[in-house]
Amino acid sequence: MDSRSYAIIGGGIVGLATAYRLGERFPDARITLLEKEDGVGRHQTGHNSGVLHCGLYYKPGSTKARLAVSGIRQMVAFCRENSIPHDVCGKLVVAADESEVARLRDLLERGTANGLEGLRWLGAEEMREIEPHVGGVAALRVPQEGIVDYPRVCEVLAEKLMARGTQVVTGARAGRMEREGSGWRIHTTRGEFTADFLINCAGLHCDRVAERAGEPRQTRIVPFRGEYYKIRPERQQLVRHLIYPVPDPAFPFLGVHFTRLIHGGIEAGPNAVLAFAREGYRKSDLNAADLFDALTYGGLWRFLRRYPSMAWFELRRSFSRELFCRSLKRLVPEIRPEDLATGGSGVRAQVISPEGEIVQDFQLIARPNALHVLNAPSPAATASLAIGGEIASMIPA
Repeated sequence: MDSRSYAIIGGGIVGLATAYRLGERFPDARITLLEKEDGVGRHQTGHNSGVLHCGLYYKPGSTKARLAVSGIRQMVAFCRENSIPHDVCGKLVVAADESEVARLRDLLERGTANGLEGLRWLGAEEMREIEPHVGGVAALRVPQEGIVDYPRVCEVLAEKLMARGTQVVTGARAGRMEREGSGWRIHTTRGEFTADFLINCAGLHCDRVAERAGEPRQTRIVPFRGEYYKIRPERQQLVRHLIYPVPDPAFPFLGVHFTRLIHGGIEAGPNAVLAFAREGYRKSDLNAADLFDALTYGGLWRFLRRYPSMAWFELRRSFSRELFCRSLKRLVPEIRPEDLATGGSGVRAQVISPEGEIVQDFQLIARPNALHVLNAPSPAATASLAIGGEIASMIPA
């Protein structure tokens, strides 16, 4: 029996899933989830492409690989049980030319090591039976991947939490945090809340929340905006499901790709361009404090020195439909700039180390009376229920 009280900061999908798994492990606990927006899942969760990632890309043995493989099974089961729109439609990872074939074989080995089922190597003819308009010389078929309505997942999680007695408080921006005995007093825009244990799932602001709770800010969140185009309706027959490129190991992002959306339509993207605000969904969005925070961080400048050509290319591509289309043509040669209509965008909360490296793995930092999720980029949405279970298991009974 655990009658302790827990405060979770952040009502994105990871915070909600953590509250859900925590309530399963400690049914008698008093759990409060604090979200600064007027609803849950309003930032990274509600601005991604809705893909179910199964763990193909991640280093075998890493926390990310383990939780992605477990997480997609848990997420698909949760969606089935709760009639949440989803489709395990599979995807192709395409080698655009012979220079990418060796890296594609490495992906096959990595996915196999991570425990993925049904991976299949396809030649040019076989892959065009699945995606008739795809280009390239070879592909990897990943049958376990799919698409899902993540905002609906958040709504269902919130409903279940409140039915169970968890307090879900929106409009509660967390500010000052004070130690009170062995617990916490958290000052928010909805009043003060106390808890024996603090769990930080604040996503784009997790490093700042951790600092308010007394953690040294050794690494920092740097926001990268990902911009999408939508394929015009009359050209959507070019893509059936999900088509991804082979990632370039010289760069830290997956590259632009095609995604079928769960409620209809085809999306192309995202790129990865430095945002001037942590919630900067438009090019014109600028938050002076966020920008100052990024520009005064040595890790960002070391990152830019490490990847100057990538940073410059992503910036140019952000302003050029033709350049964006050129990247997409490597996957679907028939795509044209006029087929692309401006779509939405998201912001990725990415930790960069002081040395200028993208931190790839999930980072969960446990303290005697707190736990901080300091890095949870993609596939955190897919893996959210597994991440929540991991967090719950790290808290002593």
